[in-house]
Amino acid sequence: MNKFTKGVSLALALSMVLLSGCSDKDPSSGSSMTEEESSSMAAEIEAAKEAQRDMEVNFVQFSDLTTEDDIAVMETSMGTIKLRFFPEQAPKAVENFLTHAKEGYYNGLKFHRVFDDFMIQGGDPKGNGTGGESIFKDESGNPVPFEDEFSTDLWNFRGALSMANSGADTNGSQFFIVQAPTVSEDLLKQMEDVPFPTSVIAKYKELGGTPWLDWKHTVFGFVVDGMDVVDAIAAVKADENGMPQEDVIITSITVRKYNAEEDSVLKDGTSEESSSEESSSEESSSSAAA
Repeated sequence: MNKFTKGVSLALALSMVLLSGCSDKDPSSGSSMTEEESSSMAAEIEAAKEAQRDMEVNFVQFSDLTTEDDIAVMETSMGTIKLRFFPEQAPKAVENFLTHAKEGYYNGLKFHRVFDDFMIQGGDPKGNGTGGESIFKDESGNPVPFEDEFSTDLWNFRGALSMANSGADTNGSQFFIVQAPTVSEDLLKQMEDVPFPTSVIAKYKELGGTPWLDWKHTVFGFVVDGMDVVDAIAAVKADENGMPQEDVIITSITVRKYNAEEDSVLKDGTSEESSSEESSSEESSSSAAA
């Protein structure tokens, strides 16, 4: 992952729909297309783009939690972050993280890359971004990376928990939490041109995030409380590679089922309690200003 890759073309896999009806028209076949065929293909491509713009997206990241849902309570040296998971869309990534968490794999590890207005990354026992392994094994019992799990239901919005990797299908133990609070107008325009689904663009505009990482990094969880802690970690002073000058440690991760009384949260990662306090504060300020 690179903070400065925003300028490259976005990786939303147009192949999902683009040219879906044009597979029998191969420009490498040696025969040139007639003007009518060319016009027909252009129309099909535009129709495919429109279908992608209008794609119905099930925003499971903002769906209601139930008592069957797992919550990971991540205690860090800077505060608590609570995470939810999406085993239906990313079963291996969820199993990998939760198994590591339950076995204490992440305890004592540090966030080794932090960039304000971008993300925080951890999960490497070596602490430098070169280590870590998955829970999955080959026939000889050796740990092996697992494949990417992409879904149109999950996107790298602010608060997303995603797998870090070194290329396609190289997932191990490293993860990151998206912290970027905004998406630039230039990038939003690029997303319209790709095109991303219109509803997804609107959500990125509302929440922020890192859309250039979609279809490159598996999204498998989401912050339901503690984005203030994520923001604080992202703002820690770091070197040019994002290594914090003072260690930020994951002290423990406890996995349990969702409890409405303990996990009273809004869907933007802000607790209802703090939201109410902000609302009261705003009302008081408004009254005073009036």
